[in-house]
Amino acid sequence: MSNEKRSHEAHSEWFELQFNTPEAKDKVFELWEYDNQHQTIANWIHERMLALSDPFVSERKSWLTVGDAYGFDAHHFYKKGLNVTATDIAGTFLPLSRERGFIEQYAIENAEQLSFADGSFDYVFCKEAYHHFPRPYLGVYEMLRVAREAVILVEPHDPISKMPALLALRNIFDRFDTNALQKYWKNRYSFETVGNYVFKLSEREMDKLANGMGLPAVAFKGINNSYYHASYGREKANDSSPAFRKIKRKLAFHNFLVKASLMPSQLLCAVIFKKLPSEQVRKAMERDGFQIHLFPPNPYAH
Repeated sequence: MSNEKRSHEAHSEWFELQFNTPEAKDKVFELWEYDNQHQTIANWIHERMLALSDPFVSERKSWLTVGDAYGFDAHHFYKKGLNVTATDIAGTFLPLSRERGFIEQYAIENAEQLSFADGSFDYVFCKEAYHHFPRPYLGVYEMLRVAREAVILVEPHDPISKMPALLALRNIFDRFDTNALQKYWKNRYSFETVGNYVFKLSEREMDKLANGMGLPAVAFKGINNSYYHASYGREKANDSSPAFRKIKRKLAFHNFLVKASLMPSQLLCAVIFKKLPSEQVRKAMERDGFQIHLFPPNPYAH
C-alpha cells in the first residue's frame, strides 16, 4: 500500500477510533454548542479563523469546505444564508451535523481527488486541513479546479519564509551538519501520529504556485491565534477570565513582534484567485488588512 493511501485511510478512520460510541459523538456537538452559547475561549479562537473569510461573504456566492470533519466551518457560511457544501475524508460527523440542522449539504471526499466538476463552486475554504494532506499541492490543484473565484487556505505559517535571520542561521548550520539545527529547532520536520508530514504555508510558495498556473493574484493575511489549551478552553472570552486576560496580553505582545518584523504571524490565510476579485471584495480585503499581490501577465503565454 502506498504511503498516501495509508495516510488517507488513517485520517478517515481516526474519528471512528476516537469517537467510537454515540455518546462520544454527541459530546462533541454538546461542547461545540456550549462554546457558541457561552462565547468561550475555544469559540473565540475558532471564530477568529473563520472571520478571515469575511471579505468574501457579502456577495451571494456558493462555497465548498474541505477537511471540514464536523461541518462546523460549513455551518459558519450556512448560518449566513449561503449555499455551502461540507466535505471531509471521514464520514463520522457530517451526517450527524446534517441531522442536527447545522448544515444541509455534505459529501465524503478525498481532497486530492474531488468528485465535483470543474468550477462547481465560487469559493473553496480549507481551514487547518491542508497540513494533514500527504500531497497538499495536489489538494490545492483539486480545490482550484472546482473553484470559480478563489481558494482560501488557513494554516500554520512557515516561519523560515518570514525570518531572514532564521534562514541565514539554517544555512550556516547546514554547511557543517544538516542535522545540527534539529537539536534546537525541534519541529523543523514535524509529523502527526497518523503518519503525515505537517506542511506549513508560506507566501512565497503560494506566489510560485499561482504564477505557475497562470493565475492573476493571491492575497495574504496573518493572525496570531495559537492560544488554546484544554485547561481553560471552556472559560468565557472576556475579562472575567484570568486566562483570557493573559491571552490578550500575549496577543498584544505577539502582534507587536510581527509588526516589528521580529516574528511571523502564527497563522496565515492565503487566498489564491482564479479571477480578479470584484471591487467590493477588493475593498473589503484592504479594510481587513489583506495584502494583495497582483501578477503581471506572462508575455509568452498563448
